[in-house]
Amino acid sequence: MNIIHAATELPPGSQQVCLAIGVFDGVHLGHQEIIRQTVADARRLGAHPLVVTFDRHPNAIVAPDREPPRIFTRPQKLRAIAALGVGTFLEIPFDLAFSRKSAEEFIRELARTAGPIRSICVGANFVFGHRRGGNVDLLKKLGAELDFQVHGLPAVALDGLAVSSTRIREAIRTGDLDAASQMLGRPYVLGGPVVAGDRLGRQLGFPTANLDTTGLVLPPSGVYAAETAVDGQTHRVALNIGHRPTLNNPRPQLRVEAHLLDFAGDLYGTELELVPLARLRAEMKFGSLPELREQIARDVAAVRLADGRDSGKTL
Repeated sequence: MNIIHAATELPPGSQQVCLAIGVFDGVHLGHQEIIRQTVADARRLGAHPLVVTFDRHPNAIVAPDREPPRIFTRPQKLRAIAALGVGTFLEIPFDLAFSRKSAEEFIRELARTAGPIRSICVGANFVFGHRRGGNVDLLKKLGAELDFQVHGLPAVALDGLAVSSTRIREAIRTGDLDAASQMLGRPYVLGGPVVAGDRLGRQLGFPTANLDTTGLVLPPSGVYAAETAVDGQTHRVALNIGHRPTLNNPRPQLRVEAHLLDFAGDLYGTELELVPLARLRAEMKFGSLPELREQIARDVAAVRLADGRDSGKTL
């Protein structure tokens, strides 16, 4: 995928574009409909499909106290969009200056710099620009002037409710990972780069890969059976999410630790993606490290037996 940060980075020439605009956190079923419509428009009109999004959630700048946690990492988001047939991804740096740009100015600037716009596809309730001054009606007004079509697609419904990033975050936060997967249109995956830990797992005989999940919404604390793929090989994983209460740390930090079964190798610096299969138990405090080691051994045995049919339920 070609990743650019300004429309002026597009190849020069008279290439026409069809735009999908949004935050697209999670690239859920509703987002997929928007992007598919954009790709279909581009094929029909002989244009280039372009996804336009931002390098952070707008609330990170305009309302930091209401910035939601992310569903996926940036690499996961890019791969999900690329899988829908989009070759170019315009990731606009969302800073204070950009937040003050009016909705009309934003669209006119895209029309000047991205090439002739043939269509814009957004969600029906999409709002954008300074003080959320832009919506589908404004896009249609500008479309009539600048000669582009506008699609304001209604939300996709599941179980009688609209699919949204907010609903998915809540499903993940409460441990209903099956519901999250249904709304995402693919299995929920917890990902992040592998960073150095304190090697306690290695001391206990169960080395772990520590994931940096800063800014992500996480499932409830506990031990999970999961799966991951490394170099094309699938491994079962004993996944621990929690604060490790057995260590009695006066300032405990939330950790995401993955013990890969039947694996020996160095994962530092790589991005690991974990598919939770089942929640084995809640987080527990043990009387000693030997007791913890014995429980981890039982957890690993349970991971080998987990069938993955109840990803959000405790076995």
